[in-house]
Amino acid sequence: MRKIYLGVLALYMGILSSHAQTKDTTGYQARKLKVDEVNFVSAYYHQNGNNSAVTGGIGTENLTDFANTLDLQMSKLTKAGNKNTFVFELGVDHYTSASSDKIDPYSVSSASRQDTRVYPSLNWTHSNEKTGTAYGFTGSYSHEFDYQSKGVGFNFTSVSKDKNTQFDFKAQAFLDSWKVILPVELRPAGYGSGSDRDGRGSVPHSPRNSFSTSFSLSQVITPRLQALLIVEPSYQHGLLATKYQRDYFTDGTERVENLPGQRYKLPIAVRFNYFLDDHFIIRTFYRYYMDNWGIRAHTAEIELPVKLTSFVSVSPFYRYNNQQGTRYFAPYGQHNPTDTYYTSDYDLSTLHSNFVGANFRLSPPNGVLGWQHLNTLELRYGHYMRSTGLNSDVVTLALKFK
Repeated sequence: MRKIYLGVLALYMGILSSHAQTKDTTGYQARKLKVDEVNFVSAYYHQNGNNSAVTGGIGTENLTDFANTLDLQMSKLTKAGNKNTFVFELGVDHYTSASSDKIDPYSVSSASRQDTRVYPSLNWTHSNEKTGTAYGFTGSYSHEFDYQSKGVGFNFTSVSKDKNTQFDFKAQAFLDSWKVILPVELRPAGYGSGSDRDGRGSVPHSPRNSFSTSFSLSQVITPRLQALLIVEPSYQHGLLATKYQRDYFTDGTERVENLPGQRYKLPIAVRFNYFLDDHFIIRTFYRYYMDNWGIRAHTAEIELPVKLTSFVSVSPFYRYNNQQGTRYFAPYGQHNPTDTYYTSDYDLSTLHSNFVGANFRLSPPNGVLGWQHLNTLELRYGHYMRSTGLNSDVVTLALKFK
């Protein structure tokens, strides 16, 4: 039930994993399952603007989100020396949205004024260091007031003998179901209040299924320069329009958002990391995005990690995005009554944005604050500015225990 810039949060929610290994002159020995590391990430996000899609492209976009994830990584060596890695992750988000309160302003139980999303996942990966290959599977689940999702995934990795080239492949499928909640004034006779008090028959449910793949190739070009190429085609079908979002037309009529039931996406990205010396790194990223709704976007980012000491670093970053919007978008009151598809969601409009911030990383050899098991602490802040008037701030704390 929310419109939130998950792309902003996604910059913070990953922590690099390390893989423990043992060596023995007599060969690998099987060992019991052991805990390698525990990662905890907590992020606070706040946004404000005046182009809410719930009210047809006008009105408050005030939203806050408090997101937390905890993952536990465990591993076990087989007798043959292969490694089985298990990663269990649990995420819990709680958000409040002022615009969602406008779906039914007359109801004290207005859908998704605030909500909590819970999303556990489990990944198993089997790796063979002798051949440089690894494969694994992931299962996931997500649930909130109007939405539930079941996901499965497969991952494969191949590393060259000289360790300079790595190929990764991922495939994911998400089978989702969500309530078709309508604005209060557009609900037909017999439609439920939105609270689902009468069960599934009160408010209808519709599927939305997503299928994605990711192909990436990383290469060590020189001792100082590394490159990465990523291609991520995806496909969605089902109810892709958000039916509690209103659209207003030039003849004064009002309807709920309507968008095609299929969407193809193709992002292509490259990343270059250049190590100037022991203290400075230049990280650059560029992505081109296109889909069959007519959206085209260019994203460029630069990050400059500076190593102040052997265990303290600061990384300022800047990202710029320029987007050509979908042909189905029009502002409040400007849709043509003869249009088949229409939206006033400014996330799908023509826009440009800037995102700036910095990351502070602390990883002392004796542990953070002298606690041996607290291996790494990261604190990151970012400020987002969009040409439509939307502004947001996000603060993230990441802890790694080993």
